[in-house]
Amino acid sequence: MTIGGRWPVARYAGSATEFHERAIPEPAARAVWWFEVTRAAIALGSTQRWDVVDPVAAAAADVEVVRRRSGGGAVWLEPGAVTWIDVILPHDDPRWTDDVSCAALWLGTAWAGALHDLGFRDARVHDGPMVRTPHSGLVCFAGLAPGEVVLGDAKVVGISQRRTRAGARFQCAVLHRWDPEPLVAVLALPAAERHALVVELADAGTGLGAVAPEAIVGALLARLRLHP
Repeated sequence: MTIGGRWPVARYAGSATEFHERAIPEPAARAVWWFEVTRAAIALGSTQRWDVVDPVAAAAADVEVVRRRSGGGAVWLEPGAVTWIDVILPHDDPRWTDDVSCAALWLGTAWAGALHDLGFRDARVHDGPMVRTPHSGLVCFAGLAPGEVVLGDAKVVGISQRRTRAGARFQCAVLHRWDPEPLVAVLALPAAERHALVVELADAGTGLGAVAPEAIVGALLARLRLHP
């Protein structure tokens, strides 16, 4: 389903693999892609090795393993646990910047405003340098990049980006709930390390609870459309 406007919205449902394989159109145009996974998946960052995941554990849990074309650590995608929204920005857009380190700040600001509008008054965009932790190279929500959004000190909106000559695809994962255990359970780690990692990641993320995905998309669009 596609809804028109200055930021047209296209809604899809299917596998994480299918959606990650979508290319940035050429020529690119502003767009919002809203995708609902129909099966749990772990999305690896572009530089992560496949052997980060235990294939036996993933198969037993019926978890799809996919590599995205944007950087960062692994992201857990589960129906009902995350709203997945990608924002396409053409290279000639006024919001474009060649500085990758701050390229997502405008979008993070829009996300923080959207969460304010939904009642999450402590939402704020991280506008400082990259925050790395011992596990941020492994799990996306263990670190914090410029443009990502936190509630208090816990990340609620993760953003990664893929850039081509035509434009950028900002991949946004908005948490409804944060439970690192299902993700950690399929990583190729000894049992003791898995348990320790779950404990260490317990407070890294947080969620919006039962807020409807439709409300999240609507709030983001309202913020995107505030400025030309």
